[in-house]
Amino acid sequence: MLSIDTITTAYDELTVLRELSLQLSAGKIHCLMGRNGAGKSTLLNTIMGLLPIRSGRMSWHGRDITRLPAHDRPTLGMGYVPQGRRLFGEMTVGENLEVALIKQTGQHKQRLRERSLSLFPLLKERLTQRSNTLSGGEQQMLATARALCVEPKLLLMDEPTEGLQPSMVEIIRNAVVTLADEGVATLLVEQRSDAVLPIADCVTFIENGQLQGTYTGQAARSQPELIRQHLGIA
Repeated sequence: MLSIDTITTAYDELTVLRELSLQLSAGKIHCLMGRNGAGKSTLLNTIMGLLPIRSGRMSWHGRDITRLPAHDRPTLGMGYVPQGRRLFGEMTVGENLEVALIKQTGQHKQRLRERSLSLFPLLKERLTQRSNTLSGGEQQMLATARALCVEPKLLLMDEPTEGLQPSMVEIIRNAVVTLADEGVATLLVEQRSDAVLPIADCVTFIENGQLQGTYTGQAARSQPELIRQHLGIA
């Protein structure tokens, strides 16, 4: 679905990603793990076109999208749940969803709205509530539901379980699994290995902007030394 071929990305003169290559496939949950500052969020921002690629190539179903503007990428079927959620705090839950649906009309718009809410029924009870009054878990559900309004074929999620209690982690995790069953590819950035390893099809480790290895989810789950080696934690 998405092919990243030896890309290099920098913030001004600071190079962050160095000749990085990665392949993402439909219906697979691909976890990207690494220490703070390894380049995980930079990769997601690069995929979404928020950072320019200095060298290398990125293709979507064989189409070169290396220079495609950021505002055109959601129309391909890319949804993004950024770290920190970045909701419009003064807007209600319903209004946050409306922002994502602004280009949709009629029954298709209604279908997308209902689909995004179906994974998080609690949000239906909060539609008129301002998003900055929601709990952390509810805000994460809203950020994910908003991304689903673009009907993504690829969903990028940056630290979605950060600061959440176990019950909320389970809700987010179940939503990701449901989407994978429907053919949606997910690139999931996480620090909490316990939160994502149980559902991972693939796990890639990144350090200093370079990939250090990709393993099947089963291999990562059965070899805790991989986590110690790449993350320095048990």
